[in-house]
Amino acid sequence: MDIEYHEEHVRNPRGVQLFTCRWLPASSPPKALVFLCHGYGADCSEFMRECGIKMAAAGYGVFGIDYEGHGKSMGTRCYIQKFDNLVADCEQFFKSICNMEDYRNKSRFLYGESMGGPLTLLLHRKDPAFWDGAVLVAPMCKISEKVKPHPVVVTLLTKVEDIIPKWKIVPTKEIIDSTFKDPVKREKIRKNKLIYQDKPRLKTALELLRTSKDVEGNLSEVRMPFFVLHSKADTVTDPEVSRALYERSASTDKTFKLYPGMWHGLTAGEPDENVELVLSDILAWLDQRSCHWELEERIRTPPEPEKSAHVTNSNGAESLVPDSAHGHPPQHGCSFLCGLGGQPNQQHCKM
Repeated sequence: MDIEYHEEHVRNPRGVQLFTCRWLPASSPPKALVFLCHGYGADCSEFMRECGIKMAAAGYGVFGIDYEGHGKSMGTRCYIQKFDNLVADCEQFFKSICNMEDYRNKSRFLYGESMGGPLTLLLHRKDPAFWDGAVLVAPMCKISEKVKPHPVVVTLLTKVEDIIPKWKIVPTKEIIDSTFKDPVKREKIRKNKLIYQDKPRLKTALELLRTSKDVEGNLSEVRMPFFVLHSKADTVTDPEVSRALYERSASTDKTFKLYPGMWHGLTAGEPDENVELVLSDILAWLDQRSCHWELEERIRTPPEPEKSAHVTNSNGAESLVPDSAHGHPPQHGCSFLCGLGGQPNQQHCKM
C-alpha cells in the first residue's frame, strides 16, 4: 500500500516550537489512529520511521510528536523540567487530531516505547475513557537497577536539582550498547545527530526516576486494553514490572508477551527478522481492536475488573483469564469498548 508522509510544527503553551509528523495510507482513509510516544533521547521521524511506515502500510493513520528538547523540536536538548509538560503537549496534539471531522469515528490507540510507555499510561490516567487501547514496547515503568544511579547519589543530586537543573552530571552506564543488539543498527544510531547521546541532565534524570516510581505504584489504575511487549534480557527497563502491569491492572483486555533473546530496542535495534516478528504481533493486536465508531458510542463508563484464574497452557505458559471467559472465545466487534472484552492473554515466544 502506498503511503503519504507529512511534517509540520506546532507551539506548546510555553511557546516552544514542536515537530510533528504523520504517515497515512495514500489511497484510502485510515482504519484507525495510532499515536507515537517515543523514548528518552529519541525522535519520531527517524527513530520510529519503520514503525510509522509499517503501520501506515497496514492501513493506519500514524501520528508522532518530538517532545520539547528532543529530535527536531526546539528547547534545551533532552531537558525535562516537568514530565507533566510532555504529557500535556502530547495530549493537546493527539486530541487535536482525534477531533478532526474525518477522524472522530476512528479507533484511537496510544503507542509508547521505553520512556513513552509511562507517558502513555499517564495520558490514560488523565482521561481514562478517551483511548481505545495502548501498545507498550519495553515501557519504562521501572528503570533497571543495572543503569539506575546508586540511592546515595540520587539523594545528593536531589539536594542540588534546583541549583543546577541542566547540568549533565548524572552518572549512568552506556545505554546504546545495551539497547541495540544489531551492530550495524547500533552504529547507525551513534551517527544519528537527532539522538541524544550525552549524560542525562540532572533535572531530567530525577524526573524520570519520579515518573517511573509513580507509574509503578499505580499500575492497578490502568483500565484500558493494552498489549505490553518486553525482552526477557532487557537491562535498561525492568521486564518484571511489565509483568506486574499485566497482573495488577484493572483492564479486562490485556496481553503480555516476553521475547527471549532480544534486547531493549525491540523495534529498532534487533535484526530485521526479529523486528518483523515484533511489528507483526503489534499489527495483529491492533487489527483485532480497530473499528468504526458511532459518535454516541464514545460516551461510556469503563467496566469493573473481572476476577481472574490461572490457566496453564500445553506449552507451560501461564495466562490470567477472567472467570467469565472460561469456555468462551474472545469476542471482537464494535459493541462496548469496540468489543474489547476478550480474555487477557499472556504469551511467551520462542526464537
